[in-house]
Amino acid sequence: MVDISHLPLREELRGQRAYGAPQLDVPVALNTNENPYPPSPALVESLLAEIQRLATRLNRYPDRDAVQLRADLADYVTRRTGVEVTGENVWAANGSNEILQQLLQAFGGPGRSVLGFQPSYSMHPILAAGTHTEFLNVPRRADFTVDIDAALAAIAEHQPSVLFITTPNNPTGTPTGLNEIEQLCHAMHGVDGIVIVDEAYAEFSESPSATTLIAKYPATLVVSRTMSKAFDFAGVRLGYFVADPAFVEAVQLVRLPYHLSVLTQAAARAALRHADETLADVDKLIAGRHQVVAELEKLGYTVMPSESNFVFFGDFADQHEIWQQFLDRGVLIRDVGVSGYLRATIGTPEENEAFVQAAREVQR
Repeated sequence: MVDISHLPLREELRGQRAYGAPQLDVPVALNTNENPYPPSPALVESLLAEIQRLATRLNRYPDRDAVQLRADLADYVTRRTGVEVTGENVWAANGSNEILQQLLQAFGGPGRSVLGFQPSYSMHPILAAGTHTEFLNVPRRADFTVDIDAALAAIAEHQPSVLFITTPNNPTGTPTGLNEIEQLCHAMHGVDGIVIVDEAYAEFSESPSATTLIAKYPATLVVSRTMSKAFDFAGVRLGYFVADPAFVEAVQLVRLPYHLSVLTQAAARAALRHADETLADVDKLIAGRHQVVAELEKLGYTVMPSESNFVFFGDFADQHEIWQQFLDRGVLIRDVGVSGYLRATIGTPEENEAFVQAAREVQR
């Protein structure tokens, strides 16, 4: 690691480490929650045709507001959730990380705070630090569910400007019910704050989307989503949120001009046209998750209930030593720093079998 201590870095960033999972050349990589299935040949053909059509116009800036893409995303959300939305309800950016960053730029900042429930997505406190927003943590219960009573007490005490709730939660896979989300929205509305529900893994979940609550809490609720997981599209980097149009207007005050390239917009629109065939892979991954969970439980591991494309399992005296044993067997999974637990992405049937075989051999 390069020494940066001599640089005039902001004080709150000193001693911090950048986000990142190990990038190692291994036979089976199950550490970043990617979809293991590549885009379909039909999608690839459609995308290549679009690139060829657009290539002669790459000297021009893209549509600054991504109007057509947002309309297509709205159609997808409406079909998927049953909630009628239009392009005016949708905003898109380079991955859900940029979505969350833009929201914190607009609604966080110096003198403001964001409340979260750790362990959860590790980028939440990093994005808070990057926007000078104080991060407040309400620890999850031992079963990694949200302690709603503690959350409501923290909201009343600290009156945060922003609240993050991830469902299904990363890294645990735990869902949070609509009734609990509504309680949080009601409390945050009372302190004039906003709730950002991070639904990056929504397509893998049996639970209803928080978009069903937007009409009831138009000035409070934003639902963030991504095409990185279910759409086989992590390399494209396309995230979006669904909310009242006022939120779209608000983030345009902080977004960078022309932030979504011509090629990113074209790729995302092509993927949405092939959504049905792409989402068939989601069913395979859900089936694979059930099989992996059953095998791990048969082997005596503790496995947290998951509605995502990964499993969170333990219980280990030293999770990093167990992580190394998996790596020694050619299987890269994720040590997210939660004592006693590791996370493994659901892969292809062959990758899942390699993971389960390694789990049989690990010395606990």
